[in-house]
Amino acid sequence: MTAYDAVESGGVRNGGVSHWHTSLGLPVPGPALRRDVTCDVAIVGGGLTGLWTAYWLTRAEPGLDVRVLEAEFAGYGASGRNGGWLSSELPGNAAHYRFGAVGVAAMAAAVRGTVDEVLSACEREGIDADQRRSGVMYAARSAAQHQRLLAAGASPPSVLLDTDQARARIDIAGLRGARFDPGAARVHPAKLVRGLADVVRAHGVEIHESTRVTSIAPGVATTARAQVRAGVVLRCLEGFTSGLAGHRREWLPMNSAIIVTAPLTDAQWATIGWEGEELLGDAAHAYCYAQRTADGRIALGGRGIPYRFGSRTDVHGRTQEWTVESLRSTLHALFPSLRGIMIDHAWCGVLGVPRDWCASVMFSPETGLGHAGGYIGSGLTATHLAGRTLADLVLGHETARTALPWVGHAVRRWEPEPLRWLGVKAMYGLYRAADRREDAGASGTSRWATLADRVSGR
Repeated sequence: MTAYDAVESGGVRNGGVSHWHTSLGLPVPGPALRRDVTCDVAIVGGGLTGLWTAYWLTRAEPGLDVRVLEAEFAGYGASGRNGGWLSSELPGNAAHYRFGAVGVAAMAAAVRGTVDEVLSACEREGIDADQRRSGVMYAARSAAQHQRLLAAGASPPSVLLDTDQARARIDIAGLRGARFDPGAARVHPAKLVRGLADVVRAHGVEIHESTRVTSIAPGVATTARAQVRAGVVLRCLEGFTSGLAGHRREWLPMNSAIIVTAPLTDAQWATIGWEGEELLGDAAHAYCYAQRTADGRIALGGRGIPYRFGSRTDVHGRTQEWTVESLRSTLHALFPSLRGIMIDHAWCGVLGVPRDWCASVMFSPETGLGHAGGYIGSGLTATHLAGRTLADLVLGHETARTALPWVGHAVRRWEPEPLRWLGVKAMYGLYRAADRREDAGASGTSRWATLADRVSGR
């Protein structure tokens, strides 16, 4: 037994990092860095942002000495725990991006194109991540949700579906309509991040696992046992940014949790359809997200307890029993015919939330410091775009990516405690109240949700 193993909680495996990792066998972290080293580029964080940055740096300049410093093992954080949505969702609040509508359109086009780039990279490098370009369906299950869906409309290639068209794809209880985006793809997150880690190692990148960075400064990343001196130091920690000295209030670590069912039988699949293996989301304020996995399960996620006081993070993915039961209730509400199905595994992870809910990519040639993140839960695609952009910035290449509005986007810090804990607690309390009112028959968006938007700054 290792420190990463899941615990039993109410008959459900809880934690153990994620089902994605345990389905492959939990990796054994490599030995910690124990001596001072010097390199060209030090990347702090062994998730997808750091690994894609290393990948594009070494593709462009094979002779670069690039080292990745990871506290646990590559893919330990959100990169190996997410819902497996490789989608074209904009990472953050469109209203806060620079350059107005032109900037938002450029970001949207870049993110949509990145889906193709990730799939192409997987094919080129031989990464089998159960990827399938199956699209994503956003379902409306109340009058208010349907009103929001219709008001937002659908830009090609997305289309609006009526009730019958949506139910022909996935037979959800209470379905009123949906929006379908054919551009999204399903992936197995741990297969993707582990495959990418193997590829960058083959490119000559050293990944120092079990190596927790405690502070960074121009030219140096300091760990518990050694210092790494580098002309460029890049912070790619996403939700774990708060654990780095001086960065506690920079991005808020927001919790998201997932449950995964036992494999469904053919008869159970027949009751709900889902033959196209689309990704599935809804139009609720405290929304859920789901996928039909390659091995015939349903993985379904949502917020649960959204924030821990003091920006604390989980213990190897363990979540609260209340969260497990909340997600179980959501599963039953969507698919009443599956009420008796077993939940095999539950886990959680943290995503980085900037104060203005807007992702950013930053690099200063003067200091050699840079970072990327704050993806607000849309990171599976955005990590690739951010990593490739960071590589462009480090190498001094002016590209269409380096002109995107999230490059150089500065964000103010979160409020000190207890204000940020009270704010997040109030925000999600209001969103849940709004969802309850809308589920009870409200014809339009609840005022509680409007108030929550004002509290959060979304």
